[in-house]
Amino acid sequence: MKYLYTFLFLGLISIAFINCSNEKSEIKSDTPKEIPFAIVIHGGAGTIKKEFISPEKEKEITNKLQEAIDAGYAVLNSGGASLDAVQAAINVMENSPLFNAGKGAVFNSDGKNEMDASIMDGKTLNAGAVAGVQNIKNPVNVARLVMDSIHHVLLSGKGAETFAKKYNVQFEEDAYFYNERRWNSLMKVKEKNGETIPVKNARDLSTNYVDDHKYGTVGAVAIDKSGNIAAATSTGGMTNKKFNRIGDSPIIGAGTYANNATCGISSTGTGEYFIRTLAAHETSTLIQYKDYSLKNALHEVIFNQIEPLGGDGGMIGLDKNGVVAWDFNTEGMYRGYKRSTGENVVKLYHE
Repeated sequence: MKYLYTFLFLGLISIAFINCSNEKSEIKSDTPKEIPFAIVIHGGAGTIKKEFISPEKEKEITNKLQEAIDAGYAVLNSGGASLDAVQAAINVMENSPLFNAGKGAVFNSDGKNEMDASIMDGKTLNAGAVAGVQNIKNPVNVARLVMDSIHHVLLSGKGAETFAKKYNVQFEEDAYFYNERRWNSLMKVKEKNGETIPVKNARDLSTNYVDDHKYGTVGAVAIDKSGNIAAATSTGGMTNKKFNRIGDSPIIGAGTYANNATCGISSTGTGEYFIRTLAAHETSTLIQYKDYSLKNALHEVIFNQIEPLGGDGGMIGLDKNGVVAWDFNTEGMYRGYKRSTGENVVKLYHE
């Protein structure tokens, strides 16, 4: 009998050992895979046609987009935060006259550069934004300061500029922002509208390679090694805008949105329609509550919500799994992305 008990005891130990091994195996197999870190950017959507852009200009734009991507990716690759990555990418585009943000901002009706920007943290849902600011070299940096330094989300105009000076943000004279192509665009719009403003120093009022009357906004979305998502957007708004008009770029949920549970989004286009549809947040909502893929959610919002109202433009996005997507209903959109999996893409035209 004692041999029987010994046999049963050893059998129980063996079963326990096997179960323990299986549990360890199951735990190991359930360990989530590392999320690829990535950054996606845009430099505006609009009338972007290959026939409007010389090979030299195309190369210049492509190189600058790649520079912005690389700046953001370098932050991510070194273990930096997605917030720092999107800010770094946007700074590159704000410092270039090729885009409607910062140095390349379009002129309002008074011949001034009036800029908007926003940034959002998908981990905490904290956000910061500025609207209608002038002479600030990098508006997205002030949006970040708003998010990090005070309880407010959105500051505007002179108040936002006073806040920026408190933190020694870099300001530039009007001359820094002057761009002949942008000035000629303003003159062209005024001429078309019958506004009696003399054309000054305007040499070429032909169609620009980008319809910067409406577009040219820049944006970036990133996910870092910790799986945190951030999004940011910066713009000079619309050429010849009046009455301190503000578009969607500084509006959280319209031009910019980030949520670790779903995705990050940055928008560009006719801002009034992105505001009316809360386009960026609506994309997140479709993913969260209707189980849409990012790609399908973007398409739904642009083509079934914005376009029927008469709006156009595009959005870039990146979901919680590091999947990159974009969509637009214009003839082109400056865009690109880079992922830790090795993918690196830059595109200008509609494909």
